[in-house]
Amino acid sequence: MAIMRWEPFRGLERWEPFREVETLQRQMNRLFDSLMTTDGGESMGLSFVPAAEMEETDDAIHLKLEVPGLEPKDINVEVTAESVSISGERQSQTKTEHDGVTRSEFRYGRFQRVIPLPSHIQNDKVHAEYKNGILNLTLPKAEEEKHKVVKVNVG
Repeated sequence: MAIMRWEPFRGLERWEPFREVETLQRQMNRLFDSLMTTDGGESMGLSFVPAAEMEETDDAIHLKLEVPGLEPKDINVEVTAESVSISGERQSQTKTEHDGVTRSEFRYGRFQRVIPLPSHIQNDKVHAEYKNGILNLTLPKAEEEKHKVVKVNVG
């Protein structure tokens, strides 16, 4: 189905809406393909983003991240005064055998998550503990943050 439409500077032109939809679909496919591959062209698969939970107390920020199936050596934690960056590589394998049939699945993939912090911390005094797939970080607040008083104007 073709429709005629007026284009400024070009005059009357044949418009084919289905061709434009196909072009859009090709562009979207290219976009998703570029997001799902690394610079070397290898497929990353769906990315893994660890779930996080943060609690702030008067003295520290407590951050919990769910990173199951990893060894502590596979987790990289970098801390600045304003944020925490957690990265690593996930490699998991499941193998089941039922009625003489073996089923094996592998999942691999790198992940990275940067979490901004609500207040400045002493990044040289961070304590990390990894147990049962949960990474617990205790991030002590910087001294100036502990005693910080902010005047609030009312009215």
